[in-house]
Amino acid sequence: MAMTNVYTGANGTLTLANEDTSEGKDAKAVMTVYELTTVGRVTGVEVNVQTELEAFHEIGRRHPTSLHPGNIWISGKVDRAYINGALLFLLLGRGAGPTQIAEPYVQPTFNMTISLTDPAVPGTTAALELKGVKFQNWSYHMPEDDFVMENLAFQALTISVLDHAAPAGGGDGVTQTPEGFGETV
Repeated sequence: MAMTNVYTGANGTLTLANEDTSEGKDAKAVMTVYELTTVGRVTGVEVNVQTELEAFHEIGRRHPTSLHPGNIWISGKVDRAYINGALLFLLLGRGAGPTQIAEPYVQPTFNMTISLTDPAVPGTTAALELKGVKFQNWSYHMPEDDFVMENLAFQALTISVLDHAAPAGGGDGVTQTPEGFGETV
């Protein structure tokens, strides 16, 4: 099924990117100590995908004859991130420890999955999955006698759509991707 439904957003999860990189090694150490992979829940997520287009103009024409795709940037903001100690440790890197660590130390990498639901068709869901997420700016506001608030800006390497259709007569449903169509950007 093509994504033709109207979806509402709920929240998303923030997981550690356990890759074969120096960031992944730090993530694996935190996963071992805290015995978890999901380090936070995000709400109020805004995702921006920008493509650099280059217009090709022929001599004597006012309008471009073709548009050539260029670089793609994936970025966004998170209004609220419900966090735990593992996330705080990773956001600050190895420098969050009680002893000084020689620089440079790696910046953590996360995967963010944003859940979408179709309220008219229970069981029909979609998700945006961002991989290689790094937080660019992070602010932490702790007012007296009120909720702690976070505001984060991020950039990501890839984005993909997971479309899950509700089954007609019950069952698990089907996740669909158009044939021959790349899953990630």
